[in-house]
Amino acid sequence: MIQVVDASTVVAALVDDSPTGRWCEQTLQEHDLAAPHLMPFEAANIVRRLVLRHEVDESAGALAIGDLGRLTVDLAPYDAVATRVWELRENLTSYNAAYVATAELVGGRLITLDERLARSPGARCEIVTPP
Repeated sequence: MIQVVDASTVVAALVDDSPTGRWCEQTLQEHDLAAPHLMPFEAANIVRRLVLRHEVDESAGALAIGDLGRLTVDLAPYDAVATRVWELRENLTSYNAAYVATAELVGGRLITLDERLARSPGARCEIVTPP
């Protein structure tokens, strides 16, 4: 089954040594991946913030950015999910709706660290958070 991964999942896999980060890393390694086209930019911005806050050192941040560029992820273009994103506007931001719409499009599960997203109504896909 295809796993749609959001930016929080990808960043945790790249920089987090905790059990959650390891779970995310395992997910990335064991499944075919998809995401909306914006995911790499969102993930890069999260890494940037972590470095600026000194939560991740610069060398680890640079390594994460390099690894991000090497991930094999099928990226869904805007026009493939735009209508569904708009339909979800009452319950989700456009950013989060793009992940849900991508999962629905590919018939996969959405993997996220965002508990609020996981509880939001309206998704027609399975949304999975770490155990």
